[in-house]
Amino acid sequence: MPRFLHVADIHLGFNKYANPKRTLDFFYAFEDALRRYALAPKVDFVVIAGDLFEERTIGPATLSHAELCLGMLHDAGIPVLAIEGNHDYQPYGSGSSWLRYLNSAELLYLLEPDENEDLLPWNPEANCGGYKDLDCGVRVIGSRWYGANAAKAVQSLAEKIEDLPAGPEYTVMLFHHGLEGQIARYRGALRYQELLPLQAAGVNYLALGHIHRYYGVEGWIFNPGSIEANSIAENQAQTPRGVLLVNLDQGAIATELKQDYYQRPIRRFRLEVHPHQTVNEIESGAIALMEQEKEQTKAAIVELQIEGQVGFDRHELAVRQLRECLEQVSEAFIFLLRYDVNSTLFETTATGEDGLPPRCQDIERTVFTDFLAGYARYRDQAVPLALGLMDIKERLIEQQSPEAIYGCVEHLLARDLAKNEIAIPTDETGQ
Repeated sequence: MPRFLHVADIHLGFNKYANPKRTLDFFYAFEDALRRYALAPKVDFVVIAGDLFEERTIGPATLSHAELCLGMLHDAGIPVLAIEGNHDYQPYGSGSSWLRYLNSAELLYLLEPDENEDLLPWNPEANCGGYKDLDCGVRVIGSRWYGANAAKAVQSLAEKIEDLPAGPEYTVMLFHHGLEGQIARYRGALRYQELLPLQAAGVNYLALGHIHRYYGVEGWIFNPGSIEANSIAENQAQTPRGVLLVNLDQGAIATELKQDYYQRPIRRFRLEVHPHQTVNEIESGAIALMEQEKEQTKAAIVELQIEGQVGFDRHELAVRQLRECLEQVSEAFIFLLRYDVNSTLFETTATGEDGLPPRCQDIERTVFTDFLAGYARYRDQAVPLALGLMDIKERLIEQQSPEAIYGCVEHLLARDLAKNEIAIPTDETGQ
């Protein structure tokens, strides 16, 4: 029964939050995960689905970290099969990368199509190839970072796979790209249907990377997520991630997401403030909260978000000094302070006919008028049209029916057309 470890997005050399020691966390996480879930169970092989490194250009220490971790597996006779991701892909115009160096040092097999995008069997003499058949009964196929051309590349790769000679019982393919619907605000992700040609071509397990959270789809597509959190938003509570221990048994795929290895703890706190509080009271409240939670914050990456409304100019609170104080109190490894408040100091209860403060009415009218005056055909009627737009805005706020709002627009345009022959803008179809 073949067993392997699927890892991705290790990002060795990652440095954020202006703390050089943070870089070591990514090394410690990778090393510990390999010891626990590759060496201890003695897996048949390890796959790295892209982004072993954070940068295409790395320093000696980062390279040393990679060599140490991969060297452990090499000494244990566990082969590592890898592809490049968008972070460690060879620099533009260069024919080399640090993964190619590790490949030449025989610390991993860098699997990728050749210059003609053909998938060739691993050639030990040339030390290159697009796929490798392992003694444990698994064929591992590589790819490269395709970016916006990923969907087209999938179709081409599927055709190449179909033409390969018969091989072992199982086929695992490495691909560094995201699947649609797994995280918000991610453009360029592949749709599930776009990956189906790979399954039809015989891929039993598609090992993905790139997105920093775990997901599995339809029992054959898997992404373990990043080994260590790249940002405070990637804490385990919000972004499950880790490494995948995979068993292939008589056509069945069994995966276990493993998270019990060294990771820097991340803690997030929220302090809501109110207009009646003074600056000193808010500062004291934040300090008291961190003192209370010290057991959770010590040696952790900590974020405190202060939010709400304050009854003074928000700049009266010295954010930098408070952050430094809270970092000492909490004994945090890294302390982040988010100060997201609004000041009520200059609010007024006086309102105009439309419920806005008089000054706001003037500003709104000026904005609309200036905008309309920028168009020659509207310039002469900018003021009355601005008043009309203000009226339409209020109707929208009141959630009047679309029919009533459209009627107001038609009435406004019809009146201006009759008086000044203002041209009505048309859409691309002339309607």
